[in-house]
Amino acid sequence: MENDAVEARLSAVYPELPPGERAIVRVLLDDYPFAALGSLRALAERAGVSPPTASRLFDRLGFGGFADFQAAVRDGARERSRLHEFVARSPGPRSPAASPEAGSSGGSSRAGASELRRAAEDLRSGLDGTLAAVAEPLFEAGAALLAEAGAVWALGGPLSELAAEYLIRQLASLRPGAQRVPDSAQARARTVLDLGAADVVVAYDFRRYSPDTARFVHAARARGARLVLVTDAWESPLAAQAEVLIRLPREAAGPIAPLAHEIAVTELLLVATAARLVPAQRLADLDALTQTL
Repeated sequence: MENDAVEARLSAVYPELPPGERAIVRVLLDDYPFAALGSLRALAERAGVSPPTASRLFDRLGFGGFADFQAAVRDGARERSRLHEFVARSPGPRSPAASPEAGSSGGSSRAGASELRRAAEDLRSGLDGTLAAVAEPLFEAGAALLAEAGAVWALGGPLSELAAEYLIRQLASLRPGAQRVPDSAQARARTVLDLGAADVVVAYDFRRYSPDTARFVHAARARGARLVLVTDAWESPLAAQAEVLIRLPREAAGPIAPLAHEIAVTELLLVATAARLVPAQRLADLDALTQTL
């Protein structure tokens, strides 16, 4: 069994598992394949479960025990990003002779077009799956918090921070008090210092889940701030802290990364928020000011 097949198997069985075994799978997928390569006891401790609970997972997966599972992981162990995986299975660059400028529609050009169509289909089907999976009441609940909050702060991880930035840029046009969580620890401390029960944090947190995001959210929750969390099917460790939890389905990964799906969900959240705020005058004033500055 190849490494990616082991990882896919973990993802596939996740929804069917009891809570303790889900915790093991989350740890494995969050730090795959490295979390699988230590001792069973260390893995169980990371997941907050007992070693027998971890052992039951590997029996359920059809391995002869944890040692057999580790052997399967080691056989194909490799660390690749989704982009690396996509590029690795794509055709190589076209030669000059096969380029349109050379007047040729060579095999590599046709292969490239085929790969692009397949990627577009993956993206389209993933987006459809995401929008179908997130129920309207979740958007309405999130919009209620964003519309009524004293202030809204958003943050994300290395890629999902782009979705957080998009949310704040658009939300700031609809209402005051919408800001990105700053990057430095000192600036974050000042932000948390002024948070309270009227404020809302929107966090985008996907595998590999961000320790920096977790630290900020825990500190914000300790001050009473409420949390809207956008995460993946395996759920960020912050899921239990969320007042509104929006999970993107496993199929939403797309050909490279799920950013398009995160943006789509953010768009709908903004639409639902705008309907509650009716910000026509604010937008008109913003347009007028933009013309003069």
